[in-house]
Amino acid sequence: MPRRTIAWIETVPEERANGELKRAYRRSADPASGNVDHIMQIHSLNPASLVDHLHLYQTLMRGDSPLSRIQREMIGVVVSAINSCQY
Repeated sequence: MPRRTIAWIETVPEERANGELKRAYRRSADPASGNVDHIMQIHSLNPASLVDHLHLYQTLMRGDSPLSRIQREMIGVVVSAINSCQY
C-alpha cells in the first residue's frame, strides 16, 4: 500500500485569533470541548469561508431531510472510511 502524505495548510491558532476570525471560531467551537475542529481551522485565513462551511454543515446535518441525524452521521463515517480519512 502506498504511503499517504497529510496535507499541510497554514492556519491561525485559536489563541491568536481576533476580530472576525475569533467570532467565527466561537460560533464553530464544539459545545462539549470548546475546541474548534481542524476541518474548520483550515478556513482561518478566510473567516467568511469558515462561517459558510459551518452553515453548510448545519444545513446538511440538522436541516429538513428524510434521513435521520444518525443516518447522516453514518454516511459521513462510511465516506470517511472509504477515503481513509485520518480524523
